[in-house]
Amino acid sequence: MNLATSDIAPEWAPDPSVLPAWFIDAMAVPREEGFITVDGVRMHYFRWGNPAAPPVLMTHGFLSHARCFAFVAPFFAHDYHVVAYDLSGMGDSDVRPDCDMAARGREMVGFAEALGLLGHARKPIVVTHSFGSAVALEALELAPATFGGAVICDMMVLRPSELEKYRSDGRTSPGSGDPNRPHRRYPDYLNARARYVLSPPQPVAEPFLMDYMAYHALRREGTNWTWKFSPAVFKRDNSQRLWLEIGPRLVAAPGRKAIIHGEKSQLFTRDSCQYVRELGGVDIPIIAVPEARHHLMLDQPLAFTAALRAVIEGWSKSD
Repeated sequence: MNLATSDIAPEWAPDPSVLPAWFIDAMAVPREEGFITVDGVRMHYFRWGNPAAPPVLMTHGFLSHARCFAFVAPFFAHDYHVVAYDLSGMGDSDVRPDCDMAARGREMVGFAEALGLLGHARKPIVVTHSFGSAVALEALELAPATFGGAVICDMMVLRPSELEKYRSDGRTSPGSGDPNRPHRRYPDYLNARARYVLSPPQPVAEPFLMDYMAYHALRREGTNWTWKFSPAVFKRDNSQRLWLEIGPRLVAAPGRKAIIHGEKSQLFTRDSCQYVRELGGVDIPIIAVPEARHHLMLDQPLAFTAALRAVIEGWSKSD
C-alpha cells in the first residue's frame, strides 16, 4: 500500500482489502508536505503537480483540515499545480491571534503569494468547502484581481427564514463554540475517535474516509489524545451575521464563481438554489452531486471530483 508515512499510524492502519483502488492510487501520487510562515504564523500545506502548471488552491471547512482534499487533489496533479492548506488554528497550522474573517481573507491571499501561486500567467482557482468558502469570499472582496475564480463547495446558503428554522431546531451554524472551553483529553485513541462527529451529523458512504479524517483531526498529548484545532478559532464576533448575509455576498463577490453541493445537503438545498437565483446569481453554475450530503467528499468522492474537474477545466479552457 503506497500511503505516505504521515498518513498512517498504528491507530489508523487500514486493511488494504477495504480500500478501493482509486484511493490507493490517489494517495500514491507524489506530494510535498511542509510548513510556511504567513504574516508571522506557521501554516501547514500539501502540494501536488508541477509548480509551472496553472495553480489551484484548496482549503477546508470549520474544524476540519486539508486532508479532506488529500484524496481529491491528486486527480488534478497531471495538469495543475494544486496546494491544499490548513486554516490557521486548525489541522497542523498554528493559531493566528485575533483571527476574524477579514484576517482569514488576508491569510488566504498571503498564503497564495507565499507559495508562489500568484506568479503564473493564469490566476489561481480557489476550491473551498463550507466555512472555507466564506474565507474565499473575504479574499475575493479583499483582492478581486488575485484569483481566477472560486468553486464554492456546500457552503451554508439559506434564505433568512430558512436559516431561522435551521437554528430553531437547535442546530448551530458553522463556527459556533466557546473559545474559553479547553479541550477534553481522552485516555486512548479509541475513546477520542468515538467523539469525532460531523457537523451537521450525517452518515457517510465511505466510512474509511471518515476514519482517515478522524485520525488526522486528533493529536497525542503525553499519554492522552485531544483535538488538533484550537478553541481560539471560536473567538469571533460576527459568526451570526456572517451566515445571514452570506447569500447576497456570494452573489456580489467579484470574479467567476461556481457552486457544487450535495443533493441531500441540509446547508445548501433546492431552496438555496432558488434563493441564489433570486438574489441575482443567474450566471453562477450550480451543480448537485447525487446522493451526497454536506461532507460530499466523504459521501461521493469520485462524483465530487468529476464535478470539480468539469468546472476547473471549463474555466481553464475559457481563459
